[in-house]
Amino acid sequence: MRRGMRIRIAYALCLAGATVNHVRAVLAHGWFPEHLPAATALYWSSLTFLDPLAAVLLFLRPRFGIALTVLIIASDVAHNLWFIAAHPLRGSFVEDVTSSAVMPSQIAFLPFVAATARLAWREVGEAGRDSF
Repeated sequence: MRRGMRIRIAYALCLAGATVNHVRAVLAHGWFPEHLPAATALYWSSLTFLDPLAAVLLFLRPRFGIALTVLIIASDVAHNLWFIAAHPLRGSFVEDVTSSAVMPSQIAFLPFVAATARLAWREVGEAGRDSF
């Protein structure tokens, strides 16, 4: 199995885990929790569909899937860090970021995607499987 395929599998597994988290949040709080800013509620709820879509596209249309994965993780980390800074819970940004495994795992996934997306993209192109 080529490295690019292993990378896409890793992306898909991470996106599947994120999907589970978003589904659990929707089940617990609804699609548009009133305690959240409307744009944040819309963004987080949209990830319930975008994460699994990216995971599927990683195999059906790999370049679309890679591009969507990069867009999702970059925007998610940026948005979540902004949200934590704008809505502190514990008074310490670092404490808020590290209070659960969710944010550190997103932050770890971002440089992994940034470091590997080009290889996955190139291998898909070399194999001629996608014409993005």
